[in-house]
Amino acid sequence: MRKLLTVILCAAACVAIAADRRAPGFCLMDAKGEWHDLADYRGKPVLLAMIQTTCPHCAGFAETLERAQQKYGDKIGVLAVVVPPDTLDKAKDFAAGHKITYPILFDVGQMCMSYVRDPKLQFPRLYIIDRNGMIYADDEYSPLNVAIFEGNGLSPILDHLLGASRM
Repeated sequence: MRKLLTVILCAAACVAIAADRRAPGFCLMDAKGEWHDLADYRGKPVLLAMIQTTCPHCAGFAETLERAQQKYGDKIGVLAVVVPPDTLDKAKDFAAGHKITYPILFDVGQMCMSYVRDPKLQFPRLYIIDRNGMIYADDEYSPLNVAIFEGNGLSPILDHLLGASRM
């Protein structure tokens, strides 16, 4: 019961601190050389994660995102973004080591900063974008929201977003 309450409180906190602004558009290449445009995911919730391949919390979060991708399939979009000093080879090794099937995109920092708006980008960071292209939640890893990054805290949020679009 206590775990359920913690998950619900984390989900509520996530929704409460949502930026409630339109998600900046982008088109970035993934580790396979394929382009991914945010507009291609219009109409479905998107989990946009900013990670580093050397970050231990990012490794756990990558697996949480993979579970969400497996559970919800094509009902959601899952995208991870890395910035230098990560390289194509590091991202490929990271994806293989964690059995990641969702795309890992490369950014030189401009796209990430259009979201973060702070020169101190902390990893991991998650933006949940609703069906309408609005940022529903903006979360940076912390002890207060560990259920979102390492537990089952994404499920109630995604269930809500898939149940009805936010007006």
